[in-house]
Amino acid sequence: MSVATVIGAAIKAATVLLGVSIGKITIIPVLIATLAYFNYDLMDPENHPRVTKQLREDYDIIIVGGGSAGSVLANRLTENPEWNVLLLEAGGHETEITDVPILSLYLHKSKVDWKYRTQPQNSACLAMVDHRCCWTRGKVLGGSSVLNTMLYIRGNRRDFDEWKNLGNPNWGYEDVLPYFLKSQDQRNPYLARNTKYHSTGGYLTVQDNPYVTPLGVAFLQAGEEMGYDIRDVNGEQQTGFALFQFTMRRGARCSTAKAFVRPIQLRKNFHLSLWSHVTRVLIDPRTKRAYGVEFIKDGRKQVVFAKKEVILSAGAINSPQLLMLSGIGPRIHLEQLGIPVIQNLPGVGQNLQDHIAVGGLSFLIDYEISIVMNRMVNLNTALRYAITEDGPLTSSIGLEAVGFISTKYANQSDDWPDIEFMLTSSGLTSDGGTHVKNAHGLSDEFYNEVYRKIDNHDVFGVFPMILRPKSRGYIRLKSNKPLDYPLLYHNYLTHPDDVAVLREGVKAAIAFGETSSMRRFGSRFYSKPLPNCKDIPLFTDEYWDCVIRQYTMTIYHMSGTAKMGPSTDPMAVVDPELRVYGITGLRVIDASIMPLITSGNINAPVIMIGEKGADLIKARWMQLPRFKRDNVTTATA
Repeated sequence: MSVATVIGAAIKAATVLLGVSIGKITIIPVLIATLAYFNYDLMDPENHPRVTKQLREDYDIIIVGGGSAGSVLANRLTENPEWNVLLLEAGGHETEITDVPILSLYLHKSKVDWKYRTQPQNSACLAMVDHRCCWTRGKVLGGSSVLNTMLYIRGNRRDFDEWKNLGNPNWGYEDVLPYFLKSQDQRNPYLARNTKYHSTGGYLTVQDNPYVTPLGVAFLQAGEEMGYDIRDVNGEQQTGFALFQFTMRRGARCSTAKAFVRPIQLRKNFHLSLWSHVTRVLIDPRTKRAYGVEFIKDGRKQVVFAKKEVILSAGAINSPQLLMLSGIGPRIHLEQLGIPVIQNLPGVGQNLQDHIAVGGLSFLIDYEISIVMNRMVNLNTALRYAITEDGPLTSSIGLEAVGFISTKYANQSDDWPDIEFMLTSSGLTSDGGTHVKNAHGLSDEFYNEVYRKIDNHDVFGVFPMILRPKSRGYIRLKSNKPLDYPLLYHNYLTHPDDVAVLREGVKAAIAFGETSSMRRFGSRFYSKPLPNCKDIPLFTDEYWDCVIRQYTMTIYHMSGTAKMGPSTDPMAVVDPELRVYGITGLRVIDASIMPLITSGNINAPVIMIGEKGADLIKARWMQLPRFKRDNVTTATA
């Protein structure tokens, strides 16, 4: 990102956060920034990729969705100059605001968000408006990597070995580790020297946060007090505590669009079409071969054809939706909606998994060291961000440290933790009850009764996230109209084991706040009873069971809705080469294919899936010896 762009973003950030109108800011810096911005960016090699004005009638490969997997696929598949590749994305470009790390929650419910909401259910999200959880998904080139908190977590080695054991050869940890390495450009020199688990030179920049409060180090010390080691959680062992690493570059967001698409914009065999909403895959019902897609752009229905393959990388909501709209899915459901059934695959839209945490666990402290928006974000910090690429604006909403811990339900002697602590130098109330409350969808009544009186106080937060939930949701079409949003059923906390693990996660969070490392800041748990739980004795198991159903916080890791599995699995949608069963020339390559969700934040695994998926396609269509393999083993086609 150019200096001029950063200055423009910084001024906009101050404007968004502080409510300052541009006219009230001194005119000279604004004028300088504006002139520099509009002139320098004309030549900026990292500027937005060019949109193709005139599309071809057909392409070798069509990729649907320019998110975390689709952006990787576009890059890797166009490495072959003989292939013409089209990337279709329903959203538009990133903006200067999306680049600023501290603003990620301010992007929720904006024009770059699909703004999905789940169906009302009584098992969770009871503090939200209409009892509906807000599922933010990126409607923008770069997908949800443009809206997320940029956390780089690979998961546990056993996650991938489990995938392999379920009948998916070449998906074990040792098989996928090279693909994590292929993407990565590790900027921490200590970790970069660990060549087995980290690498440099990849497209995706991974770095430590430039801005850490005193709480960040204290979080690690508190973890040690609880008996855990400080370690590289993306290395040999996961259990333990660490400072988070982020997909950031020079203090700004490094989305997959920035990492993988911008560098290839001059490749002649790469075409990009934005604001292009794909409505269905074109499939010959006789041969069951995918031969193109139908999409809407500029209010007009258009068709483009694929000579080799169509790839769905539209995410765990849109990919199964497109499969069903195209006649691939549960027969009874499709027939009820009048959609001609081309392939009966009952697993489409099933197996929906997500990570949830208990929100609102806040600890008051006595020192002005946390991220309080009205104190930390101002014109001075904006200029610091623009000039030195550090300061509070580089903070990812206060996320500083991570802890992978084991509750009493996990094997304490094994590296198989069941809770992830996301530790923040901020909280729900750090912006005065504005954007964070809105992003999480909390009702005014709930927020005002419980949290309003600690608005803008110094706090830290502990978000205990369940790593391997057993509850399974599902997705259904609302109608056969492609622009109707699907019906989303989360089914959170419908399995009793999930309730038990999260309850223990909350207890561990309370204990974390009581460590001497945190008490030296005056740490004390904010124990205001929640409205629907205040008749239950505080701190009992029954009370915590009630609490976790109130402020149920999705971590936006929807996955598994087009699961990968062997042909013997009746619920499998794609085979281990990510090809849709029963359909030729169609693959799904995104979070949908996860048979089991990984133990951690899933953006890094989705990028890995894109890398491996690209090699699977190359193995199918290319003579491998004439193509540079970058020391990555390719699965046999």
